[in-house]
Amino acid sequence: MSNETTPENPPALPAGAVVAVIVTCRRRELLTQSLKVMATQTRQPDHLIVVDNGPDQPVKDIVDNCPLNTTYLLSRRNLGGAGGFALGMLHALAMGAEWVWLADDDGRPADDSVLEVLLEEADKRKLAAVSPVVVNINHPDKLAFPLRRGLTWKREREELSSAESPDFLPGIASFFNGALFRASTLDVIGVPDYRLFVRGDEVEIHRRIVRTGLRFGTTLRVAYAHPDGSDEFKPMLGGRFHAQDPGDSTKRYYTYRNRGYLLSQPGMRKLGMLEVARFGLYFLAQRKDPKAFVEWAKLVNQGRSEKFFRR
Repeated sequence: MSNETTPENPPALPAGAVVAVIVTCRRRELLTQSLKVMATQTRQPDHLIVVDNGPDQPVKDIVDNCPLNTTYLLSRRNLGGAGGFALGMLHALAMGAEWVWLADDDGRPADDSVLEVLLEEADKRKLAAVSPVVVNINHPDKLAFPLRRGLTWKREREELSSAESPDFLPGIASFFNGALFRASTLDVIGVPDYRLFVRGDEVEIHRRIVRTGLRFGTTLRVAYAHPDGSDEFKPMLGGRFHAQDPGDSTKRYYTYRNRGYLLSQPGMRKLGMLEVARFGLYFLAQRKDPKAFVEWAKLVNQGRSEKFFRR
């Protein structure tokens, strides 16, 4: 059974403490599997915070059965991934965490050495944040999301390694799927923007850390297993370009709206015109769906105008 604490009674953490933060919403079975792997790490987190966005299907009993020291935060309002991680990260910092380890409820560390290796890599390479490779949970030799390197897109895990960088990718990370942050890094980049709700919040954090000049990257030594998300990325021109096209209308709404906001921010504005050309090619030439292109443009402009209305 876990040693549960309450927000009003935070525990005393040891020096160098790692606090894991998981955001969940109505995924009891997946969360159970995730917590099992968290609890068997060779270097266990010193504390675990679970932010629950599903008050109609609470998971407190699952958290109570986790052998780690835990804090359960139930939100009566769905904060989304952005708000959930913001709440959990701030709570971890308030507890005195020196490291914050982020995870979603539908993924889990691929083996029991992930946290140990992340800490080792962060120390050895003097990193502000470090991520494991995010692999397909059903096919660990494949990536859960395609990764662009130059003009080519990588879909296989082995394609990430090179002679120049055999086990580390500088400046690339998937922050909400197993990434480890120094607390001092969060002092500089902050926590996710609650207004984004879902979709794009991780890209926004990536944008911020790039602009600081802090060192971060992905270690190829360990992996985080996640359901395949590559189907959303539709290839064009023989795979040299991709367009993200979620099948679900709600996901499209938040993806395109939030992308519009992101492309209006410092560090990403040069991508704006390229985005118009890319999605114009995809919707008009490949899908031959001008209505979808008009919808995309409206949502992008809504994001640029910072009209963050919930769907």
